[in-house]
Amino acid sequence: MSANTSSLPISHSRPVRSGLIAAGALCLAAGASFLSGGMSNRQPADNFSDLPASLSLNAMIRDVKANGQTGGHSDFQNYNRGVTIGLLNANLGSDGKPQFLSARGRSLTTAFTDSSGRKIMPALYSAEAGDRIGASTVGSGDSMTSAARFNQWYNDVPGTNLSRVIPLTLRRTSGTNRYVFDSATDPDFVNKGGFFPINGDLFGNHATTGKNFHFTTELRTQFTYARNQGQVFTFTGDDDVWVFVGGRMVIDLGGVHGKTDQTIDLDRLAWMQDGQQYDLVIFHAERHTTQSNFRMETTLQLRPAMLPQDSALAD
Repeated sequence: MSANTSSLPISHSRPVRSGLIAAGALCLAAGASFLSGGMSNRQPADNFSDLPASLSLNAMIRDVKANGQTGGHSDFQNYNRGVTIGLLNANLGSDGKPQFLSARGRSLTTAFTDSSGRKIMPALYSAEAGDRIGASTVGSGDSMTSAARFNQWYNDVPGTNLSRVIPLTLRRTSGTNRYVFDSATDPDFVNKGGFFPINGDLFGNHATTGKNFHFTTELRTQFTYARNQGQVFTFTGDDDVWVFVGGRMVIDLGGVHGKTDQTIDLDRLAWMQDGQQYDLVIFHAERHTTQSNFRMETTLQLRPAMLPQDSALAD
């Protein structure tokens, strides 16, 4: 947009006009200089500046001892069969807790994806929605011990686990309505090398890693559903994670596995009612060394929901 005044066709017989042209050219040049300098370095407008900068939630952490330790839990530091679907019932129980379905489930060998290429829970696959089909096979072995042992994951059991509530903060990505908690970048976790919320606490750290692996996470939130507003939730991490909306499973990443993800687009759930409030509940387990990753990204305006009291240091 810059202009060079020497290239403009100035007529000496019309001094007033030539002066205006020259002045205009100088203004254009100055404007171009401003655009290439100060204006280009300015941040784009934040169209979501009316939204809060962060969302604060509470999570219940339950610590257990590893399989092989005195008082250890047979589901932790034991199985390692990759992403396994179908371990749990598709609906929460009357107590709001996940329900054991199968010790073996099915091994997810190829991810199911939506029309945007995002990984989705296989049970939500829809050819009509443009999803791409994945593949699963009958598990080659068990991924957990029994219903009785699984029921200890998300309930306080004296002598088996110890619990503590911790805060988690999702921060809004500037210029967007996306909120993110990422253990890889969060100020409270970045120096811990992963999602290790109870290092040096409760039952203490794993002997050979110096970090407190072997725990579960229960996080309960609420939101208001708004149809066709792009409400999505993505979880990325390891190991097991199950997400329920309104008591129904929407993310199924069971089993001991490496870092992976699934997304739920709330508009896929035909049973949801516009303007209604729903619970979103996350059940996570860190079952095996040597990594612990935990990342949530969402456009939902999540609000805290009631958690049970923790057992603190009493067993």
